Amino acid sequence: MVRSRSDERLTRRFSAQPASERSRGDASNGDAGNGDASNGDASGAHAGPLQDLGPLQDLGRRPEAVLVEEPLELRVDGVTVSTTMRTPGHDYELAAGWCHAEGLLVGSPLRCIRYCATGSALDTGFNVVTVDTAGRSAPPEPRLTTATSSCGICGTDSVEELTDRLERLPDGVPLRADVIAGLADAVAGHQELFAVTGGSHAAAALTGDGDVLVVREDIGRHNAVDKVVGRRLLDGELPATGLILWVSGRASFEMVQKAWAGGFAALVSVSAPSSLAVQTAERAGLVLVGFARTGRFNVYAGGERIALSAGFPDGGGSEVQIVTTDVDEQPCVGGGGG
Repeated sequence: MVRSRSDERLTRRFSAQPASERSRGDASNGDAGNGDASNGDASGAHAGPLQDLGPLQDLGRRPEAVLVEEPLELRVDGVTVSTTMRTPGHDYELAAGWCHAEGLLVGSPLRCIRYCATGSALDTGFNVVTVDTAGRSAPPEPRLTTATSSCGICGTDSVEELTDRLERLPDGVPLRADVIAGLADAVAGHQELFAVTGGSHAAAALTGDGDVLVVREDIGRHNAVDKVVGRRLLDGELPATGLILWVSGRASFEMVQKAWAGGFAALVSVSAPSSLAVQTAERAGLVLVGFARTGRFNVYAGGERIALSAGFPDGGGSEVQIVTTDVDEQPCVGGGGG
């Protein structure tokens, strides 16, 4: 059975007519051209005070694809350990990757993954996955709360639980700057759900030469990573020594922890890291890269392992910045407030 990962809904659209169009009295292009909301285009956003955009046009209703979000209950050896909000698809990979990151498979090899296990998968809407291991000395501890699509460690008592068991990663071969600068473009063509809905996160495993090995998408960025790690685990290809883990969202602690547990050499994000992510990456021996867009990126940990290839960064306007200053850990900056 193939699960649908996007639904079609009727949306009512509104658009401001650009000032240049208003001056000509031409309302025919009021749809703002490439500013299609389904593609996540923020080209119409403006910084600063609210601006007069002119009269809004009601463009009427039309069908649009939206990303599916459903709960997935995870059971390990008969014990419900977590419920996470995810986009259906590659659920076995998600379960395997999540269990691996949580350390639930240490000393208890994976034996079987299946839907439900206590009844018909149809009865539970394919939203319950059971993981059976070769046996544990103690039953797994369930998460205290439901993990939302934006949170991968909800219910974990402490970050030390997730990192103390992990050994520092081995020093690998240098990573090429030109490869890192081109990862976003390399993965873009594999983001089919994002192309349709504009609402999915993506994660990818790539070689040091930038070859794409696996890409997974999900409404939750941590779920996408779990699916990539789970695929590698089910294929018997962990640890991911020498490989790069690319993510479309910010590089938080949970992303670094999952990359560390998976044995990746580097975590590359298109967005910013957190202070705890930087500290954890340094402890892990993990190269941490942020703001990796076409032709530029910042290195927050492991900068000595980035190799500048011929013509980079001088050629083509490319730019690489090695961040060596301490990360400010203040929770907020500026005026008062709770």
